[in-house]
Amino acid sequence: MIPETAHPRPGEARKVLIAPSILSADFGRLRAHVAEAVDAGAEWLHVDVMDGHFVPNLTIGPLIVEALREYCRERKVILDVHLMIEEPDRYIADFAKAGADVLTVHVEASRHLHRSIQAIRALGVTPGVTLNPATPLSTLEEILPYVGNVLVMSVNPGFGGQSYIPSSTRKIERLRKMLDDVNPSAFLEVDGGIKPGNAREAVAAGAQVLVAGSAVFGGDVFQNIGALRAAAASAQDHASQ
Repeated sequence: MIPETAHPRPGEARKVLIAPSILSADFGRLRAHVAEAVDAGAEWLHVDVMDGHFVPNLTIGPLIVEALREYCRERKVILDVHLMIEEPDRYIADFAKAGADVLTVHVEASRHLHRSIQAIRALGVTPGVTLNPATPLSTLEEILPYVGNVLVMSVNPGFGGQSYIPSSTRKIERLRKMLDDVNPSAFLEVDGGIKPGNAREAVAAGAQVLVAGSAVFGGDVFQNIGALRAAAASAQDHASQ
């Protein structure tokens, strides 16, 4: 679970956090590639779990989370697990046991969303909720007070390397206002096509956690994270003026 002291407080400046997605990492040297990102300053590590049913791709399971658990705990890095799967309740306990700090489920995949969120929290994990690009924010209204993380998908889930959907920026803005009203301490995360060129607008719209795959692991990891950090800082500097 994310420590309560790490959550943003109402009125304080929100630190922008970088969450590299291991979907784009080199799995032949996963530990080393992840270490590069952490050494470059990444605070979260994003794990995309896909079942080939809810989304058209098949990725990884609890064993990968377990393999990264001790390293992430040693380095105080948050293991952020995104369940893009049907019937996520069947696997919540497995991923919690494997070491997830955050477990995010889809509003479209959870038949009893409040029950799913309760189950995640009961296991000592920060519960998160997300929705696909075409799903309206109104589907989240009743669950927002109960979560610690809300994720905006800025691409259609399933594959890395897609382009950011421009209308996502307005969605982030609207969600930020909703959270400020009912749950300002929750994190607002964005995932999909994030690069230095659009990270600035996502942060300006209210995103606090930036998930990036190829924009981190594609090339020089230190330079890539530095570019994302600079874009985020530019947005915050502009907002403070």
